[in-house]
Amino acid sequence: MKWEAVRRAREILAREEGAVVKDWGGRLPIALVYPNSYYVGMSSLGLQVLYQRLNARPDIVAERVFWEPGQPPSSIENQQPLEHFAAIAASISFELDILNLIVMLRRAGLPPLAAERGDEAPLVLAGGPVPTANPELLAPLVDAAFIGEADAELDRLAGVLVETATLPRHERLQALSTLPGIYVPDMSPLPVQRIWLADLDSYPTHSVVLTPDTEFGDMYLIEVSRGCPRGCRFCLAGQIYRPARERSVPALVAQAEEGLRHRGTIGLVGAAVSDYREIDSLLARLRAMEARVAVSSLRVRPLPESLLRALAESGSQTLTLAPEAGSERLRRAIAKGVRREDILSAAERAAGHGFPQLKLYFMIGLPGEADEDVAAIAELVAEVRNRFRRRITVHVTPFVPKPHTPFERQPMADAATLNRRGQLLAKSLRGPAVTLRLEGTVWARVQGALARGDRALGQALSRLQAPTLAAWRRVLRSAGLDEERYLRPRGSEELLPWSVVDQGCRVAAGPEPAESYGFAIES
Repeated sequence: MKWEAVRRAREILAREEGAVVKDWGGRLPIALVYPNSYYVGMSSLGLQVLYQRLNARPDIVAERVFWEPGQPPSSIENQQPLEHFAAIAASISFELDILNLIVMLRRAGLPPLAAERGDEAPLVLAGGPVPTANPELLAPLVDAAFIGEADAELDRLAGVLVETATLPRHERLQALSTLPGIYVPDMSPLPVQRIWLADLDSYPTHSVVLTPDTEFGDMYLIEVSRGCPRGCRFCLAGQIYRPARERSVPALVAQAEEGLRHRGTIGLVGAAVSDYREIDSLLARLRAMEARVAVSSLRVRPLPESLLRALAESGSQTLTLAPEAGSERLRRAIAKGVRREDILSAAERAAGHGFPQLKLYFMIGLPGEADEDVAAIAELVAEVRNRFRRRITVHVTPFVPKPHTPFERQPMADAATLNRRGQLLAKSLRGPAVTLRLEGTVWARVQGALARGDRALGQALSRLQAPTLAAWRRVLRSAGLDEERYLRPRGSEELLPWSVVDQGCRVAAGPEPAESYGFAIES
């Protein structure tokens, strides 16, 4: 088994550009754990920045560890077992990855409960959007969580880890609890203030290790902006990355010049790249450098002509848009800010630029949704098809209410309702050149429970043996818990687990009161 892991790691390294392999002598070893597959994790700019910044220090060696089903976790660079590291820094981008992280600790011979790990065990830290939104679920499992954006605080955090490496565990945690943005359960003063970076140009964020074995393997990724000014009521990213900020064109061009030495395509990353205020200027500079351009996300409005043209000329095969809801009423209720005319115009323009495929993203189970709103999805897709006579893929996901959003106290739709509405769509969306991809209800509800979980759920999950539905249900039953405890509506006076975090920068979620659409939002 060990030799097989070594062989796989060496094959990965041979296909990468930019990996750092250091000797461990005299350095603090930190495992950068991404509890999902290598294919998914290597598209994470957050992981890449941590890797670059930590390995730039002469006193630290940082190595990547990914989830592999059935395998004890070990690092890519030196094939070291997870338990040999002094600290584990887990990047958690998706709630379901929490299950993988717990099983990774177990397979490494480390107790999943933080209270059961002794002085000789590595410290386990977590960061990323999931712990930033709600670290309380993780409180029994991790030693500390970073709340917010680590860019400007990473060197200070790394320094404390190095300086306290020989101290007893309790003293190391005491030192961490004094740092900005660090949540050490039962030590840190509450609430913990989310950390955010004011000047994005001061910390470039781009690809560091390049590999063909990931979704964006043919691109050099550059973060254009962070946060979103739109305030859609369902969106977690729009809340925990406030305020919206942008990088300057000169800073982005400088990163692109370096990127073009490695890849012909520059992937622009942001909550909505089409919202970037200087998009015309940036695209003109990139195209003058003969760069192909790809984007992570687009809004239906605005949808700059310069961006559509650049994507088409770069050979992009798919244009992805997210109306989110089928009816005008429901789009207003979630503050999406997109009209039917905007969606149809975008489809016509996509056809005019010759894109072979259009992807449309919708949600079902939104607060206030009725069957007519679901029928409106099929009607809207039919109208789009009349204007875009090529392939259309419709992705539909159950709505999951997230912490710190205006919908944080709303219930998640029950499984029967979600399944019935999914079946309605499946029947009504049949037709040539239209493919429906409907995300399953069962795992969406697990995600919902994890998103709004508390310490009781974290304690129960410490007994998880595998990241499977059967194992999930077993640990809930054994602890006397059920999903409804976390998916139910929350009263306006109920203390929420994630109140231990002060997100700051909270602004109004949209221009119109939700009461006008037949339901109320607690805030």
